Amino acid sequence: MTAGIDATQPLWFYDFVSPFTYLLLEQHDKWPGFDFAFTPVVLNDLYEHWGQRPAYSVPAKRIFMYRHALFRAEQLGIPYKMPPSHPFDSTKPMLLATAAANGDIQFVREIFRFIWREGRDPSSDTAFAELCDRVGVPDGPELIKSEAVLAQLKRNTADAIGLGVYGVPTFRLNDQLFWGEDALPMVLYCARTPNWLESKEVKRVSSLPAGLLGTAA
Repeated sequence: MTAGIDATQPLWFYDFVSPFTYLLLEQHDKWPGFDFAFTPVVLNDLYEHWGQRPAYSVPAKRIFMYRHALFRAEQLGIPYKMPPSHPFDSTKPMLLATAAANGDIQFVREIFRFIWREGRDPSSDTAFAELCDRVGVPDGPELIKSEAVLAQLKRNTADAIGLGVYGVPTFRLNDQLFWGEDALPMVLYCARTPNWLESKEVKRVSSLPAGLLGTAA
């Protein structure tokens, strides 16, 4: 039986395919002092549900995204090397984290670093087996074949969609969503000053009507 997301606690949603999620995790020492539950979700399923076109499917946007990730890494002083192709299939490491991470930040970080610091493609059998040894789960290739593990990852994603999550990385704190690596200053500010979200102007912009027909309200 799968376990649902506990929406009463601070949450952090991730998918290993995202370079910006790696960059945000590498800044963990700057995060607000809450015990965030690390929650793997399938980014492509989020896109499909909300009708979003992935950035990497738009040629010019894809180039900018890769350049921007590299720029941010250099700006922040974070070791960074893209894997040989992108997007890659992140299913195997996502299932591994679902099955074996158990909320261990270092476990999740090691997978991200394998991909985004060493530039490895975790979808190949050889690289994935090496990754499993790296994180201390040598039986990982067999472990991820479990239907229960796949069902849990799907449940995570469905529950995240139910909370309004539309991308990664996403913090959920005090029932509010904060998306993107560059949202960290906003997360920190709202953690210190939660009443800002109750201010008149924030409420106004949060409930603006759509100005064009066919756009989301």
